[in-house]
Amino acid sequence: MLRVGSKAACMACRNLVSTNMGIRFRVPLQKLHPLSRAIHHRYSGNTNPQRPPHRTAARYFTSMSRLPMRPPKPPPGSGGRNYQQKRNFWVARLAARLLKLRYILLGSAVGGGYTAKKTYDEWKDMLPDFSEYNWVIPDFVWELSEQIDLDKLAKALPEIEEIAKLLPDFDKIGENFTFLKSLLSSETSSDPALKATDSSTAASHDASDKQYKKSSDKEKIDQLQEDLLRTQLKYQRMLERLEKENKELRKVVLQKDDKGIHQRKVKKSLIDLYSEVLDILSDYDANYNTQDHLPRVVVVGDQSAGKTSVLEMIAQARIFPRGSGEMMTRSPVKVTLSEGPHHVAMFKDSGREFDLNKEEDLAALRHEIELRMRKSVKEGQTVSSETISLSVKGPGIQRMVLVDLPGVISTVTTGMASDTKDTIFSISKAYMQNPNAIILCIQDGSVDAERSIVTDLVSQMDPQGKRTIFVLTKVDLAEKNLASPSRIQQIVEGKLFPMKALGYFAVVTGKGSTGESIESIKDYEEDFFQNSRLLRDGMLKAHQVTTKNLSLAVSDCFWKMVRESVEQQADVFKASRFNLETEWKNNYPRLRELDRNELFEKAKNEILDEVISLSQVTPQHWEAILQKKLWERVSTHVIENIYLPAAQTMDSGTFNTTVDIKLKQWTDKQLPHKALEVAWETLQEEFARFMAEYRGKDQDDIFDKLKEAVKDESIKRHKWNERAMDSLRVIQHNALEDRSITDKPQWDAAIQFMEETLQSRLKDTDSVIRDMVGPDWKQRWLNWKNRSPDQHIRNETKNELERLLKLHDDHTAYLANDEVTTVRKNLEGRGVEVDPVLIKDTWHQLYRRHFLQKALAHCSLCKRGFYYYQRHFVDSELECNDVVLFWRIQRMLVITANTLRQQLTNTEVRRLEKNVKEVLDDFGEDMEKKTQLITGRRVQLAEDLKKVREIQEKLEAFIEALHNEK
Repeated sequence: MLRVGSKAACMACRNLVSTNMGIRFRVPLQKLHPLSRAIHHRYSGNTNPQRPPHRTAARYFTSMSRLPMRPPKPPPGSGGRNYQQKRNFWVARLAARLLKLRYILLGSAVGGGYTAKKTYDEWKDMLPDFSEYNWVIPDFVWELSEQIDLDKLAKALPEIEEIAKLLPDFDKIGENFTFLKSLLSSETSSDPALKATDSSTAASHDASDKQYKKSSDKEKIDQLQEDLLRTQLKYQRMLERLEKENKELRKVVLQKDDKGIHQRKVKKSLIDLYSEVLDILSDYDANYNTQDHLPRVVVVGDQSAGKTSVLEMIAQARIFPRGSGEMMTRSPVKVTLSEGPHHVAMFKDSGREFDLNKEEDLAALRHEIELRMRKSVKEGQTVSSETISLSVKGPGIQRMVLVDLPGVISTVTTGMASDTKDTIFSISKAYMQNPNAIILCIQDGSVDAERSIVTDLVSQMDPQGKRTIFVLTKVDLAEKNLASPSRIQQIVEGKLFPMKALGYFAVVTGKGSTGESIESIKDYEEDFFQNSRLLRDGMLKAHQVTTKNLSLAVSDCFWKMVRESVEQQADVFKASRFNLETEWKNNYPRLRELDRNELFEKAKNEILDEVISLSQVTPQHWEAILQKKLWERVSTHVIENIYLPAAQTMDSGTFNTTVDIKLKQWTDKQLPHKALEVAWETLQEEFARFMAEYRGKDQDDIFDKLKEAVKDESIKRHKWNERAMDSLRVIQHNALEDRSITDKPQWDAAIQFMEETLQSRLKDTDSVIRDMVGPDWKQRWLNWKNRSPDQHIRNETKNELERLLKLHDDHTAYLANDEVTTVRKNLEGRGVEVDPVLIKDTWHQLYRRHFLQKALAHCSLCKRGFYYYQRHFVDSELECNDVVLFWRIQRMLVITANTLRQQLTNTEVRRLEKNVKEVLDDFGEDMEKKTQLITGRRVQLAEDLKKVREIQEKLEAFIEALHNEK
């Protein structure tokens, strides 16, 4: 029996309590009281004091602690001392029971408090940073605090206060713990027997505690995971309610601002500044090895893996066109996500806002994206590398820039271009090879992992996985179809694919229906993961699921990458700017830096000045060139078809009749058309002449191609006013009908005109005859030239026909058949074989020369015939009807030139100027056309300088705003 109050008894009691509480104070057996060691060895059945204690002793002390609490009566013969010891021992057992209860309460309170505090900290970390919303609230919001109703926002706050109720009263726990510690220390110091009990009791409960802990810990962990997930979803819904209330509050503020309470210019947000830099870079053809290494989130995945659905969940709107199994994303789409008061979308090059809360606007946005994609794809291709830039703003949207790329395919199907697969690979690699790009790798969870193509591509571009985020979509289908859900765990832990990643996420983006709303998809996703055994069994962690957590993680990674790399990129563009400016100073020191648009405006003004110069051409100049060109165009018809046939007649009456008939036919059918053609050609030639003259006046030769293209396009578009033809026909007909020559100067002018015309024709005819017969004897001796056999035959034929003309000076224009035979036989007699066709052809030219020579001689005689013409004398020897004909033709030319000049100066020049302006406006809107027409190293250097300066300025403004946000 242990002595009550001894050290061993106190230690035994202490060991009993601490063992039940899971707290053991181990004391070596050699340090126990000798009596305690003896009792220990006795009840453990161990006769060897050096042998380790048996469980019997522990069982004994345990049973001792379960004795009835009523004190036993002292046995007869025992003194008061024995009774006092039993009473003290009963008190010790009672104290042990009370201490055990207190330790249970203490342990539960401390453990529960710690768990609640940890849960609270996790919830607190999951809440977003609401400081991003400060830009929406104007400065006067505090002045309007009395007017704005904040009751709705306050109603959500009591739910947050419930968190404080979960925490224990740490002050009260501290007091209880201090009391227990003092009580325990006092009892321990009074009796050494409790120390012996401590060691033996600890050994007895080791095995049972381990078994109990394994089962109880697992149950607690499962329970805690379920509670944590449930609480997380609860406060996520509460956060969404707060966001909605915040949106309503901002609408009220903006409405009051619109009413004129306070007007201020809202600055561009940080993400908008960054997006502008990326838009400029997308159009910039980098030189000097300056590459675009600014961060953006690149969304890649196999076709139909759910890339677009993930992007829509992040943007919180169904903004992309959809199809069943076919390729919908045909070009990269850059989406700039930012926080804003209204959920709207807008293209970079358009001012229209699409309200994403209205279904008709959503349908119009999807249609517009599809049209832009198809427009960007060139003929014969399936995909395009041209980027479509879109911005989406809305409450609660995480700020970032994403680029949705066409889905990677393994096989080219019917209807696709043969290089579609390679083109998609090259586009994806071009975006992923940016060392600062964040790769969002989308993998379809409903198909076998071995069929994935994109994972191999991503692992090639980012083998260490330092900038890759892996997303497993369609997890609901994967859980349903997979026989072993642990395969999903292998995927999200990075053990199944060869690629590495910064993080792994599992999401559900709908049930596969195109008509699902974003809200219904969110609810379905939350319900799925709340009830999924993947999360319940610990295969997935709470922070790895839902698109909300994915959006937060991607945004954090994006801004971390931006802060780490943007200043380095700004330094790169600063160096590039210095190189470009140095090249310009060395090569073009006296020229201003004009980019392609500025050069086009300069050229446009020069061209318009040249067009205006057309209106300064004098009427005399217009009429002179019109009259000259018109006669050159119609002279052959007049001589060959009117004058020569009429001149073959025998009397003046027949001559005049033939002339009148042929002039009438000519005026009705051909003459007006010929006149308008001449006028239009004259206008073109004068326009080209003025542009050529300006080109020589210190004009920049860099505009030559542009001016030529503008001239050709303007002339091509210009259509002459056809209504002027009818009036011109009447004027020409009236002019040709008039035969009256009123004075001698007109008669002399007609004779001069006739002589010049006939001499010109005679000269042309002589040239034709020389070509037919070859060089004469003088040329053969002086120039050492010989006749060809054909020329020799023609020369012999010419000589024979000239003898015929000498014999018959008044011969008709045509040879008779017997005459052709006679000439042929004469030539054959001299050994020359000749064809009858050749004889007639040679006769035509010889007779033409003979007729023109006689006409010129007659023209000289008619110089004195005006007196006879004016007195209407009929003199058979001097009939000058041909002079009258040429006077009629000359007068028609003068009147026609005057009429065309008036039409040119009054109408056509202005219409041409209008056409030139339209062409210049069209060229000004066509950047590709300007690039083709305004070329050269000087132009490209100015373009690069402008772009680099703009990029650097935008980057510096963004960096300043980024530092201010920090």
